[in-house]
Amino acid sequence: MAMYTFAQRLKITAFVLMGLGFIGLAIGFASTPSTVAEAQAMVADAHGGHGDAHGSEHNAHDTHATDSHKEDTHHDDAYAADAHGEHHDDAHGEHLLHQLQNKPWAALYVAAFFFFMIALGTLAFYAIQRAAQAGWPILLYRVMEGITAYLVPGSIIIYVFLVLTGLHANHLFVWMDAETVAHDEIIQGKVGYLNVPFFLIRAAIYLLGWNAYRYFSRKFSLAQDNAPSGDISNHKKNFRISAGFLVFFFVTESMMAWDWIMS
Repeated sequence: MAMYTFAQRLKITAFVLMGLGFIGLAIGFASTPSTVAEAQAMVADAHGGHGDAHGSEHNAHDTHATDSHKEDTHHDDAYAADAHGEHHDDAHGEHLLHQLQNKPWAALYVAAFFFFMIALGTLAFYAIQRAAQAGWPILLYRVMEGITAYLVPGSIIIYVFLVLTGLHANHLFVWMDAETVAHDEIIQGKVGYLNVPFFLIRAAIYLLGWNAYRYFSRKFSLAQDNAPSGDISNHKKNFRISAGFLVFFFVTESMMAWDWIMS
């Protein structure tokens, strides 16, 4: 089969774009707030002081409401209302902090997942052609095998990201927040499935299965090229593992979507 190579300019362009991406990602992580006060200040600056004005109006409204309340109720009731308001403000501030801290993580996750899915989608299409024993994509097998070569580094990036998420480096998956789970009966009913150890075990099964098929399919593909004339044993092996892989893929790809996107 013909060998495909990338032009030198295309390689340089790719490396330049990757470098710019790393710089942008570093800036994103460096600019995230570390405290609630910093998060509130960032939002206020972004709104050009509108947030402060709104906050002052909100505080004035709360003060007026509290004064009116004091005139009609006992001191204990007013104190309880103030405590509830402070708790609400603290919860809102923490939620805001988590949202801003999640922004670079979300950007990294979307980019990693996007390019990983290009390789995985190509692998699935490749397996379909192998299982169907189609003749027309023979000239494209090496191209598809080249695209799916990213599956290994892409899998490592995705899995490391999921491990860091499980260690609470970010707050992308709400069911990983113990405080949220404690107040959500629906999530509590799913803890048998939505828990970090089982989540990472499932991810490992998906990634290992997909990469194992890619490794053996390419191995048999190269062996078939070097086989004596009339020997199609490696072609038959590729057909069998491709048919089996498609069953595995259809199940695990659906579960992956539940785990990595919908949860």
